[in-house]
Amino acid sequence: MRLFMPLSLCAGFAIAATLAATLSASGVTGMSAVVHKPKVSVHAKPDFASQEVTSLARDTQVRIDGQEGLWYRVTLAGGGTGYVRVNELRMAATAPVQGDDAGALVTGKAGKGRVSETAGVRGIDESDLRGAGFDGAQLAAMEGHRVTSDVAAAWAGGRGWQATQVAYAAEGQAARGQGTATQAEKRAGTSAAAGLLGRFSSAAQSMLGIADKAASKSEGELLEEELALGPQIAGRILGARPLWSDAAAQQRTNTIGRWVASQTVRPELPWTFGVIDTPEINAFAAPGGYVLVTRGMYELAGSDEELAGVLAHEINHVVHRDHYTVIRQQELQEAGKDLISSQVSTGGGIAGSMARSYVEKHGATIMMTGLDREAEYRSDEVAQIYLARSGLNPLALYAVLQKMAAMGGSASGLAQLYKTHPPLDERLERLDRHGDGALAQYEQRN
Repeated sequence: MRLFMPLSLCAGFAIAATLAATLSASGVTGMSAVVHKPKVSVHAKPDFASQEVTSLARDTQVRIDGQEGLWYRVTLAGGGTGYVRVNELRMAATAPVQGDDAGALVTGKAGKGRVSETAGVRGIDESDLRGAGFDGAQLAAMEGHRVTSDVAAAWAGGRGWQATQVAYAAEGQAARGQGTATQAEKRAGTSAAAGLLGRFSSAAQSMLGIADKAASKSEGELLEEELALGPQIAGRILGARPLWSDAAAQQRTNTIGRWVASQTVRPELPWTFGVIDTPEINAFAAPGGYVLVTRGMYELAGSDEELAGVLAHEINHVVHRDHYTVIRQQELQEAGKDLISSQVSTGGGIAGSMARSYVEKHGATIMMTGLDREAEYRSDEVAQIYLARSGLNPLALYAVLQKMAAMGGSASGLAQLYKTHPPLDERLERLDRHGDGALAQYEQRN
């Protein structure tokens, strides 16, 4: 675990933020867009305090010539220029792009080619995640980039990011264990019942097996299983695609991610973040605090704030145990089958056996299982709350969704993301319908 941050890394963060400051420097000049709100004020500078140049009505067409923070620089129909917020326009989709061109569209540079072109274009699919072996060395490297909450807080403070209290009414509704009895105690009861029913049909025995697995688990047991599953699944994702060999990017992602995760109700998890080497645009959240983003997503996000928005969405999936819940449902469907141990060492106990059994059967395919759409919408909405709590503007996630939507539904770099997530225009519409509410005051942050 790293307890310090090299001065060169801090300088690298500043350089990265500067390089990602404008779309005009990133190759997205001249993109067409339309006004999305009933009335939009156009400012002379990317600042609410600057002079209002004009106002635009809904469906007015403009041209986006650059991005500065959470402002678009636009050219108006009459030839003038000004600035509007990223949530006030909708960019028109570009022509479909392929492979590393997807990253070049928004970042102005092609991917760095650490993986084969074929793998990069195709992206990570279910067959990759099912067949990939556990890569312990890559997992250890990923965990080696962890930072403590104190290190993350010190870095955030240096950026002027101050933790802010922002209420979230449904915060306590994350999946939790019920009851205080342990699984061992519950299992003892069902085993006794099985003895009594031994003379009856196998169907009755099977029903008891299902009841055993379905028994509510305590919070401690849920956590134990999450912590066993997380490294197993992450290790297999890394077996499909290795970490990107850019130490500064890995450290930056861990520092930003750890700061955002500290603003959730589960800051105690061993939060671990990594950037994997593929140009497709995607991200994965494994149980227990393991979050991986692709190189394509990392480059697309650009600024620290936008990267924080991407990570915040994935962090919420972990906080609400979204993928773990799917695993539990699969476990119940397979109730009655014996657990099969693997050669992978994850520690002993029931949780370790469950984790070994699951990954032997499924690999890391849970990452390609589409969650309920409401879970995705919720993670978008809660990500905005996490951003506000982290001292950032909630619109940072909106800006990333805009970039992805502008690439169009046929972009190969987004193919796998579209298979597991609602359409991007629906996600943006949902955020619009949800409204600003209590977050409006934080959207004034530049």
